[in-house]
Amino acid sequence: MSAVIARLVASRLFWPVVMLLALFAINLIAFPGFFAVTVRDGHLFGSLIDILRNGAPTLIIAVGMTLVIATRGIDLSVGAVAAISGAVACSIILGSPEPGSLATVAVAVTVALLISLVLGVWNGFLVAVLGIQPIIATLILMTAGRGVAMLITEGQILTVNSPPFKFLGSGFWFGIPIAVIVAAVVFGAAALITRRTALGMFIESVGINPEASRQAGVRARGLLIAVYTFCAFCAAIAGLILTANTAAADANNTGLFIELDAILAVVIGGTSLAGGRYSLVGTLVGALVIQTLVTTVYTVGIPPIATMVFKAAVVTIVCLLQSPTTAEALRDFRRRLGLRAGKGVVAS
Repeated sequence: MSAVIARLVASRLFWPVVMLLALFAINLIAFPGFFAVTVRDGHLFGSLIDILRNGAPTLIIAVGMTLVIATRGIDLSVGAVAAISGAVACSIILGSPEPGSLATVAVAVTVALLISLVLGVWNGFLVAVLGIQPIIATLILMTAGRGVAMLITEGQILTVNSPPFKFLGSGFWFGIPIAVIVAAVVFGAAALITRRTALGMFIESVGINPEASRQAGVRARGLLIAVYTFCAFCAAIAGLILTANTAAADANNTGLFIELDAILAVVIGGTSLAGGRYSLVGTLVGALVIQTLVTTVYTVGIPPIATMVFKAAVVTIVCLLQSPTTAEALRDFRRRLGLRAGKGVVAS
């Protein structure tokens, strides 16, 4: 039994799950109906549903960010890509004579996603081909991307009246929010492709030792470009959801600081910023922790401006609990308990 507990505590998912359960408990105490899920007009509503729906954009971006970080990189431009994606979609819809047409929305979404692929290839080119440090390469697009979005919207907040587009952000399918379904599809596809094929192993090998991977026959450059492209694609999907939810493209605020939430979710989930092994399940738990923390701040009545402070505190606590020093301390503690137990058996 003690061996099973020790194995659970040693898992990188243990402390994030404990943190998530602790946040659930706080919400349950402050709001007894926290776990209640109701059905209205065939749609699911409740605090848990809100957490899943509001946390979907962060999870989608965090999935792409996980693969980037696994290659020993980082992508700071995802918020800007999300803003560009929303701006492109809304500008196309507004410029169409039939903004409420499904075909118009399909074209707008497709163009936005294609542009995100170009932006992702640009990031990958800077990192893989030109050898620029990922934090600098993506900082370029992070800085310029907001300006590009402002140019697309001409500095205005573009409000659209298109039910098919709004459905992407606030619609339901079989009672489940569309945003949650999209996030589940992205997560499932990434897990399937990286864990059921050799791609995940290649990503980890490039993150651990790019030169050794290259000599072993892994095409590191192509892999890096693909990973950054996928991350930008995820950011575009999240941007479309965020924009559709408000039915407006705001170049200044769409996806603002979402790159930080995505990185926090990845770190909380146990993926090392040094590259190598990663955990998509851990990222899922991390995204839930981030969104539940935001919900807890509102539920308890803490001023929303203090949210970033609490996020920093949670990340600090989880990282300390996951640190090698803490793990070594726990191993020493278990050894001492074992020695004491052994002495007790001998004495008896």
